[in-house]
Amino acid sequence: MAIVYQKSKGLTDAELHYCPGCNHGIVHKLIAEVLEEMGLLDEAIGVCPVGCSVFAYKYFNCDMQEAAHGRAPAVATGIKRTHPTQPVFTYQGDGDLASIGAAEIVHAAMRGEKFTTIFINNAIYGMTGGQMAPTTLIGQKATTCQLGRTKEQAGMPMRVSELLSTLDGCVYAERVCVTDIPHLNKAKKAIRKAFEKQMAGEGFTFVEVLSTCPTNWGMSPLKAKQWLMDNMVPYYPLGVIKETSAEVK
Repeated sequence: MAIVYQKSKGLTDAELHYCPGCNHGIVHKLIAEVLEEMGLLDEAIGVCPVGCSVFAYKYFNCDMQEAAHGRAPAVATGIKRTHPTQPVFTYQGDGDLASIGAAEIVHAAMRGEKFTTIFINNAIYGMTGGQMAPTTLIGQKATTCQLGRTKEQAGMPMRVSELLSTLDGCVYAERVCVTDIPHLNKAKKAIRKAFEKQMAGEGFTFVEVLSTCPTNWGMSPLKAKQWLMDNMVPYYPLGVIKETSAEVK
């Protein structure tokens, strides 16, 4: 019987710990496939911080480094500067990256550090109990805003891709989702482009993935997917936010 599909060698055989309907596993698969297809798997170094992806080192079949909450960009900076020819990536959630790690990611992008960040935006803190994140939408409920987020109390949700795109060191930023096969294919192309531009030495590259969190949203996986398309995509538009070429040094 002909093999029509098999799991990427970029993933281990460890059982994923993520909740049913969570998109982390899909994004892991895309990153693993890209690294394998580009011939980068043996050289790749990933950094996972605290959050739902805290055990990502068990799942990726490449060298992985654990980082403190929010500090993955700082760790990745040190790794990439020590190993400038190797592909380096961080894998971070919105509570981690946009809140406690906001300074880390902004300054890494500002400096044009030559690594790739895969940013999972599910509009809420996942692992720590469903608290409001910088990306939580207006009116969206969380354990720390049980009546829904308000602009008056918490300000408007942060559009991280647009924010980082204002910095010269960021040469590529794209927002994608993985709610169906067409969007999944676009997400994979974006991840590949991010690694290609990194390996060309152009600068900092960033892929934001809109993701569901059925557990903390209090929804079924199918309803969560539809909620993402109906509510997150209008505020966080999909597509290339920035693409340019920096002077290669």
